[in-house]
Amino acid sequence: MELYLDLLSQPCRSVYMFAKLLKIPFDYKKVDLAAGQQYGEEFGKISMVRRVPVLKEGTFVLTESTAILQYLAQKHKGADHWYPADLQRRARVQEYLAWQHTGMRAHGSKVFILRCLYPLVLGSEAPQQKMDDAVAELKQSLDLLENFFLQNRPFIAGDKISVADLVAIVEIMQPVGSGFDVFADRPKLTAWRDAVKKEVGDKLFDEAHEGIMNAKEAVKRVDKARLEQMKPYFLKM
Repeated sequence: MELYLDLLSQPCRSVYMFAKLLKIPFDYKKVDLAAGQQYGEEFGKISMVRRVPVLKEGTFVLTESTAILQYLAQKHKGADHWYPADLQRRARVQEYLAWQHTGMRAHGSKVFILRCLYPLVLGSEAPQQKMDDAVAELKQSLDLLENFFLQNRPFIAGDKISVADLVAIVEIMQPVGSGFDVFADRPKLTAWRDAVKKEVGDKLFDEAHEGIMNAKEAVKRVDKARLEQMKPYFLKM
């Protein structure tokens, strides 16, 4: 199995950690997003979607991180808590996976983009009102994670960790990589993060997040041509 990844990407980190936790042998194929390798001819032969992560087994190619996580959980028969057989517990996992694209991931990514990429692309700090709005949206998503998805449970699907927790933690760590402390004054969220990290293991957790924790240096490697391509998007923003 080949996994095409860049660990600066939240979805890639969840797939990477899960494959490692299940001890699934795989070839790590680095796709450098900062250099625009996802737009290159070679990667285009792998996936027309031109996004990571991508799983490839022989002629079988699978995109979308949540689809990859579910595929790995069912094929490699990991512990039941990762993707529970019980329909209601599995539904809790799927509920978060269905929401997170336009919820936590979208809002965490926006804060990261405005704090890290916007100054690099346009040469100035993001407008304060835009930044304030993005932070407010992120805080609303954090409130939902605490009060709706977690409630009084230690993990999203109950008393044991699942793939939903892996997806959630990598999304939350994205704005942290830009220097925004999402855990400030949130003891429940902090306790959940610590519980997830304990289940994953400090070594693997830190390995997966090393790049994003040094994101401000990593974004400086973005190809100049890629910066020009990104300008219209940031101007629209």
